[in-house]
Amino acid sequence: MKIAVIGYSGSGKSTLAKKMHDTYQLPLLYLDTVQFENGWKERKRKEAVSLVREFMAQSDWIIDGNYTGFLQEERMAAADKIIFMDFSRWNCLYRAVHRYFQYRNTSRESISPGCFEKIDAEFIWWILYKGRTAEKRQRYQQIMAQYPEKMTVIRKQKELDAFARTLFDGME
Repeated sequence: MKIAVIGYSGSGKSTLAKKMHDTYQLPLLYLDTVQFENGWKERKRKEAVSLVREFMAQSDWIIDGNYTGFLQEERMAAADKIIFMDFSRWNCLYRAVHRYFQYRNTSRESISPGCFEKIDAEFIWWILYKGRTAEKRQRYQQIMAQYPEKMTVIRKQKELDAFARTLFDGME
């Protein structure tokens, strides 16, 4: 089983990916750990793509994140299931602020060691506007149109709760 979890920053992609990892015991890659090395230093693109390609060579996987430059086309094509976390910008901001207070001064599992949880004006701007440009929204629309049979779209907490309840039955 190959599962791609995509969506807006703060929507809960990493949390859902971790729950699926725990349920199915599939290898899990958080793309934020590929993008950033210790101290929020960006990894060289060639090395990052190589890491993703190597991970995707496995017969089963869960990959959490968007990053079009990290073989997104190939990931979507290879995935058996694509989950799009399409929460509102305000819900994502709320979740990101909550995450900050939960993990501040620490590095969570879904980010590289030494990348301490942060929330600043740039990240807030990303959640509310820059991460939701027409181009980015159009990219998600393209993925949904290209892979409707693989796609699960989760737009609100009730849908996420229902999906989580069926996680054990519905993904095999």
